[in-house]
Amino acid sequence: MTKKTRATEHTEFSEAQIAVHWKEEERFRPPKKFVEQANAKDRDIRERFGPKKFPNCFREYADMLTWFEPYRTILDTSKPPFWKWFVGGKINASYNCVDRHLAQYRNKAALIFVPEPEDEPTVALTYQELYNRVNEMAALLRDFCGLKAGDRVTFHLPMTLELPITMLACARLGVIHSQVFGGFSGQACGTRIQDSGSHILISMDAYWRAGKLGDHKANADIAVQTAQEMGQQVDKVLIWQRYPGKYSSPTPMVKGRDFFVNEVLKNYHGKRVDPLPMDSEAPLFLMYTSGSTGKPKGCQHRTGGYLAYVAGTSKYIQDIHPTDTYWCMADIGWITGHSYIVYGPLAVAATSVVYEGVPTHPDAGRPWRIAERLGVNIFHTAPTSIRMLRKQGPEEPKKYNYHFKHMTTVGEPIEPEAWRWYYHEVGKGEAVIVDTWWQTENGGFLCSTVPAIDPMKPGSAGPGVPGIYPIIYDENGKEVRAGSGQAGNICIRNPWPGIMQTIWGDPERFVDQYYARYCKNRHSKDWRDWPYLAGDGAMQAADGYFRILGRIDDVINVAGHRLGTKEIESACLTVPEVAEAAAVPVADELKGRVPEIYIALKPGYQASQEIVNRVIKANEDLIGKIARPKSVYIVPDMPKTRSGKIMRRILASISNRKDVGDVTTLANPDVVEQIRVSVQGKEKVASKDALPEDIAKFGEND
Repeated sequence: MTKKTRATEHTEFSEAQIAVHWKEEERFRPPKKFVEQANAKDRDIRERFGPKKFPNCFREYADMLTWFEPYRTILDTSKPPFWKWFVGGKINASYNCVDRHLAQYRNKAALIFVPEPEDEPTVALTYQELYNRVNEMAALLRDFCGLKAGDRVTFHLPMTLELPITMLACARLGVIHSQVFGGFSGQACGTRIQDSGSHILISMDAYWRAGKLGDHKANADIAVQTAQEMGQQVDKVLIWQRYPGKYSSPTPMVKGRDFFVNEVLKNYHGKRVDPLPMDSEAPLFLMYTSGSTGKPKGCQHRTGGYLAYVAGTSKYIQDIHPTDTYWCMADIGWITGHSYIVYGPLAVAATSVVYEGVPTHPDAGRPWRIAERLGVNIFHTAPTSIRMLRKQGPEEPKKYNYHFKHMTTVGEPIEPEAWRWYYHEVGKGEAVIVDTWWQTENGGFLCSTVPAIDPMKPGSAGPGVPGIYPIIYDENGKEVRAGSGQAGNICIRNPWPGIMQTIWGDPERFVDQYYARYCKNRHSKDWRDWPYLAGDGAMQAADGYFRILGRIDDVINVAGHRLGTKEIESACLTVPEVAEAAAVPVADELKGRVPEIYIALKPGYQASQEIVNRVIKANEDLIGKIARPKSVYIVPDMPKTRSGKIMRRILASISNRKDVGDVTTLANPDVVEQIRVSVQGKEKVASKDALPEDIAKFGEND
């Protein structure tokens, strides 16, 4: 299908294509010291995991695990696209992450908890202690709550040790856990309780964030009420105490419904629960995507395939050894935390750090002090955090004596300027970087360099990881060739063990959203006819590396020229004073949509017209006149979610003089009115009329 506008009435364009003006970047080779110790330094790994070896190549991942009963079939494609992995095998995720390590690593730290208050002691939990605590919690869940295999339980827990302990206790019993990000509202938690059919909610009384011990118990009451109004009854609410023996919330406990976990656990001291052998295809957990509109989408992940995939990628892409101290600065409330704080690292016997609070509290040196004190040598974070740390403390990393061998970036495309700061300042030129691309639905990494083998290229995710065969299609299903300079929709040609099983309770939505668009034959049982649609725009360079351009929705259609917002924002970051940038569409009578840009400056710089002019020039020079913004606004900060992502939808509402809606759940709601006044003026009132559909959806995946 082609579309035409008044400005392009003689021009046809592909709906899938995004204009790409990125320049090829220099390459960085992995340090010799890293290569010598790497888990994957044999160059035949891509051949071992190549299409001719598929799906048998994934036996290598499965065989990293301990199976109670061996699997018979690696991949069953009899009911596409509902693939089955390691069919016939019996396994338990809790056993693989804890029990099997006791013989060799009993007294080694499994998890290290770092509280946000810097004067509170760090807690190191050995594999033996983790085993004891997981067993006691499993006994409580089974005997006090009556939970059994296949039941669902919802968590609304912060980043403390109680979260992975409770996850592993559920896995021990075959209970399906559903963790809701602790920063989400009680209403958001309640909708997920209802969708999953949970009868048990597990939460905490309070936790630290940005120097404040916030009341979290209040959210549990709202969640239960919301679920009840939607027809789902919650029978018990279990409340962990942030400080055992002390209640830190002003919200009262509800008699007969609410129970302190710490108190009930006393009845299960020393209890042991045998890990239940689970079918490889048994669901392990639900992870709800964080889109801000529509019905919650519960991604259902299987036990055997998921665990095999995160173990394999933790070993080969993260390069985790049992001797490493590894810190992923994500939240366990997101898929990154499930896969690469808990299940992946523990499956390969790592020491994994869990940090409670904000990385810039009390200052931007906090992460580097933690890394120095704990001897962290693998660091994993998101471009959002990298930009924030670069903005607030660009010189901080060089003040501390830590040494990373490996660093990961995940969650969204990273601009080359931010990548270079991460490499030179945070990594001190000593560490390799893997710029990983994947999604909640995928279980683990899809694109990345293999760190000891492939050179790094700023802003490029790299090729597909071993065993993953990406392809870019236009809207008609025609392949967009590598090196063509054209963009399209990135898809994965083959199934892989980490892919979700389905959307909980909605298999039709699963097929329609991810497979229907490019399915070649609905009646085929050949996996080659069922490519997976990721929903991201991308291009592939001649060297095979993929550059992810962001969500297909995050595109500004300027007179028929579809500009990726990430490219505009990356151009802005080449201006030295700019710390963060957000590009949003604003309605234009002639061109339909044009970009407006919001920028936040690094500390010590004052807003000036000169900076605005250089931002405009950077876009014109690096992209072209078509990318010239209608306006550039210098703001004190960006409106951000509790996970630190910029809410572009709110900025788009301000630019288009529309109502910004409820902003109370943002991490910094006060900044929204400051921005609105600077853009619209004090006397202007935003219209409550709806935004055009393409702008209303803008950036909703943030």
